[in-house]
Amino acid sequence: MVNYRYLGNSGFKISEITYGNWLTHASQVANDAAIATVHKALDLGITTFDTADTYANTAAEEVLAEALKGQRRESLEIFTKVYFPTGPKGTNDTGLSRKHILDSINGSLRRLDVDHVDLYQAHRFDHETPLEETFQAFADIVRQGKALYIGVSEWTAEQLREGHALASQLGIQLISNQPQYSALWRVIEGRVVPTSAELGISQIVWSPLAQGILTGKYLPGQPVPEGSRATDEHGGSEFIKRFLRDDVLEAVQRLRPIADEAGLTLAQLSLAWVLHNPNVAATIVGASRPEQLEDTVKASGVVLDDEVVARIDEVLAPVAVTDPERTYESSPTTRLV
Repeated sequence: MVNYRYLGNSGFKISEITYGNWLTHASQVANDAAIATVHKALDLGITTFDTADTYANTAAEEVLAEALKGQRRESLEIFTKVYFPTGPKGTNDTGLSRKHILDSINGSLRRLDVDHVDLYQAHRFDHETPLEETFQAFADIVRQGKALYIGVSEWTAEQLREGHALASQLGIQLISNQPQYSALWRVIEGRVVPTSAELGISQIVWSPLAQGILTGKYLPGQPVPEGSRATDEHGGSEFIKRFLRDDVLEAVQRLRPIADEAGLTLAQLSLAWVLHNPNVAATIVGASRPEQLEDTVKASGVVLDDEVVARIDEVLAPVAVTDPERTYESSPTTRLV
């Protein structure tokens, strides 16, 4: 079964393996297959589910709602997000303005068929909206009982500090950041993680397997497997391109002996590496087939000793991205429409 961790400086616990439906629900797989993977996640002890209004232009939230129908609401932790364009993608259908936030939370609750979400996240930083306006809207949502906690995604250390200060002034809790993080993409370690640890903010990380690269299924000098993320035209192929280099793929293959010695698959080793970071509360995994989750959940509770972590770091050091300046690339300087 899956272990739990506290989220930020709060009494709220989430499953350290969290199920996410970014590129799967209403996109890569049929709805019945998506529902089957959610049911498998529940069977395996995952109770935390992460989605966003922008995933499949709101359809992913509806699929998740269908999959969770009949479950005890109090036994689930449901997260969603706001920022990216949704619906007809009009002038006010994007960003973190008060109007878009309030319209979006009501839409998400309707699609998810719940009266509140446990965590409501700013999917990116909005450079076009005063931060005070954004956090006042978040505070109103919390006081209305539509969200219990507030989080963000891909914010810089400076943005986290400013947001945390405003949240504290308004009497609400900013407890999480959701960045990309893996043994190959480590840009948050330099500034975001130390700032978050100081402020009582946890990381809920996405792409812990570097879009599947760290499973070892992509081989140097070989064509990408049919039906893999690298062939996905719904967006997955764009994210994985940066890692589809022979030097990266060769380094990943050199992790196999380390995984074998630990009695783990490469995927389990890579997830355990992410969870070794004490500032990480959860790692988000997705699945297109239920059986994929049976492998990944076994990373929960695995404790890698410092020597094993050091060996992994040494193997990947020549190809891992660590520059903290890369954290400033995530939020668009103007809203997307």
